[in-house]
Amino acid sequence: MATLTIKNFSEKLHQRLKESAAQHGRSINGEAISCLEKTLVGNRVDPEDFLAQVRLLRARMPRVFLTEKELRAAKNQGRP
Repeated sequence: MATLTIKNFSEKLHQRLKESAAQHGRSINGEAISCLEKTLVGNRVDPEDFLAQVRLLRARMPRVFLTEKELRAAKNQGRP
């Protein structure tokens, strides 16, 4: 395991990290690691997996075909 020392960050940021750690039942170090993992690792989405999930959802949904006239009427319904 690697070691990281963080220097020169504000007291306000330190306090927020401390509060977040307490809320999640973690140490400050554990909370810092969790935040870094979420930011650096957690947001990556594999496009192929995402598209496969979308295709599965789309296959389960009933097909609804509306004309432009029907869409406009629905959009304007209840408007003065």
